[in-house]
Parts: sequence; structure tokens; C-alpha cells
Amino acid sequence: MKLIIGNKNYSSWSLRGWLACRQSGLQFDEITVPLFGEDWEALKRNSDGLAPSHGKVPILWDGDAVVWDSLAIVDYLADKVGRDRFWPKADDARAMARSMVAEMHSSYLSLRRNCPMNIRTRVEGVALDEETKGDIVRILTLWAEARARFGKGGPFLFGTFSAADVFYAPVVSRFLTYGIGVPGFAQAYMEAVWEHEWMQAWINAAEAEDWVIEQYETTVT
Repeated sequence: MKLIIGNKNYSSWSLRGWLACRQSGLQFDEITVPLFGEDWEALKRNSDGLAPSHGKVPILWDGDAVVWDSLAIVDYLADKVGRDRFWPKADDARAMARSMVAEMHSSYLSLRRNCPMNIRTRVEGVALDEETKGDIVRILTLWAEARARFGKGGPFLFGTFSAADVFYAPVVSRFLTYGIGVPGFAQAYMEAVWEHEWMQAWINAAEAEDWVIEQYETTVT
């Protein structure tokens, strides 16, 4: 298998695809493409690897099979290695985990827009609009319920590391970048995600990148 991803400092969806591949336990090659660089438009037009997704990342190739959406990547890999690798076994926990992942996949547009992922940066005094604050409250509410109901087996949302943590890992990064105040239970969860060995590998690679995407360096103030 090979996984095509974007700049690790900025690409939240690439992080999700990469963590999903690590969670699968399967071997994969990693190919990084510099998003929005000087040759980006030409690369999107002329790269066979990027063509199926029209240039969006991540893209997973497995022989002739190609998957170009992070949630589809989770589903594809779960089909290969078993859903218990990604999802809680109990029906009620799995139902909540799937719903939380689906909501993350389709929602929180204000948070995404106003607080883009930027692992290398720390911003102080960010003024958030009401819609973004609403996104944050909703996420913290879901985290609290997952931890209270299903988190007794470990430090992650459903105890052990799962697809839910894969999808909310970029949110942890955003909260840290923009100094979002969170209650103690959320702080403990964020520390567990941030200190996970896979996250640390991604963070170290992000910090070592030379690429700068100016549009993601302009933040709300």
C-alpha cells in the first residue's frame, strides 16, 4: 500500500489517513506532496496518483484499489483487518463512536475555517466568533460523554485508541495551537493524544518541514 499525504504541519485530513494506516497495523509507503506550492496545479493535473481525488489528500492506493477520503480509508482498512481494530466492540459504544466520527467528518466548519491546523504555531489571544465557540462546546460535550460512558479502559475517548481518536486528533492540535481553554478531563485526553507515539512521530516530522503555506499562517485575531 501507499498513502499520499500533504504537508504534515497543515493537513488535518492527511493526519487522519496516516493515523488510520498506522492503526491498521499494515505496512504502507508514505508519499508527501507539498500542497499549494509553485508546482501544485501542474502536479494535480499530471499526477496519476492524485488524479482519482482531483488533488485532494489523503489518497490510499492498495494495488489497483484507490481510496481518497479519510473516512473511506478507515472503512477500507477495517474491512481488511477487522472492525474491532478501529471501533469499540459493544454496540452502544460503537454507535456513539461512529456518530462522532461522522459528525467530525461533516461538521465544525467554523472551527476549521477560523482555526486551521498549524502544528508548529502557538497563538495567544485569539478572538473566536460565536459559531466557532459553539463548535468547541459541542466537541467538548461529545468528548465528555464518550469518556464518562465508555472511557474507563484507558485515556482515549473510548478507552483504547480508536477511529474516534484518529478523527479528533487534529482538533487536539487546533485547541493547543490557539490556546483553547478546556476542562480537566479534556486536558488529560488531549495530553494522551498528543503524547501518543504516532502523534509524536507526525509532530516531529511537521516541525522538520521547510514548507510554509501562507494562507494557513493567517489566523483570526
